Amino acid sequence: MTMDDAVVGLPTDASLDASEAGRASHRAAKGVKPPRSSRKERKAKDTARASSGRHRRLMPNRPFWQELPILIIVALLAAYLMKTFVFQVFFIPSGSMENTLLINDRVLVDKVSYGFRDIKRGEVIVFNAQGVLSPENSKPLPASNAIDGAIRSVQNIFGLAQNSETDYIKRLIGLPGDRVACCDAQGRMTINGVPLDEQSYLYPGDAASLTPFDVLVPDKKLWVMGDHRSASADSRSRIGTPGGGFVPQDRVVGRAFVVTFPFNSLRRLSIPETFKQPAIEAQKGKSK
Repeated sequence: MTMDDAVVGLPTDASLDASEAGRASHRAAKGVKPPRSSRKERKAKDTARASSGRHRRLMPNRPFWQELPILIIVALLAAYLMKTFVFQVFFIPSGSMENTLLINDRVLVDKVSYGFRDIKRGEVIVFNAQGVLSPENSKPLPASNAIDGAIRSVQNIFGLAQNSETDYIKRLIGLPGDRVACCDAQGRMTINGVPLDEQSYLYPGDAASLTPFDVLVPDKKLWVMGDHRSASADSRSRIGTPGGGFVPQDRVVGRAFVVTFPFNSLRRLSIPETFKQPAIEAQKGKSK
């Protein structure tokens, strides 16, 4: 083999220069930054990526199973903040509001609106009854361990378990300054001397009240009653005791406005028409 044969196939100086020039053509010159795409172009790329189903990951350099626990924690934190300040799902443990609310129903409670408007007669409200009404809900057994306690906390956020044993749900009957009495000659309850027609929400067969009463609701207090009058520990059960069964307004957690579960019972909890009688407010302070 000759020397000329031995160098066949080896790159020449010219080919090396051409190859290097080709590679250099794909690189920006030193100290020169590539042009940055405009905001409009980046937005268009993001839109195209979203429409194609490719979304930005929270941690794009890590596998999804490492990202999942963080997503769960963020979701639970968001649910907790929502429960604390905006809405909360409440579990119905007793029959005191039948047939408006049944045992094991879940209701969504609005915790915000009373910060912007006054509470209204006839609304279904949730309130803290500690030291105000007789015990009605059975007290849950304490958590056996930390894991059990954490599970209960999550269940409580989503209304999957009983809420605090001191949280009651009743219908608001009397506002501060109202005179609430039962019963008139026709067996009806009256507010400021105006009789109520309670057939639309009262438990079938129940009387307006088997306990006669005539009360004037004090300032900053409320008079509440269950729709199942014969099975409800409400304001009537504490007549004659300190506090008289009146619920302080600052104990109100919020307004129950919709039944969320079971799904075939999904419905709004609206104010019955009988509470909208103009005479109720007009006669306030005049009835004796």
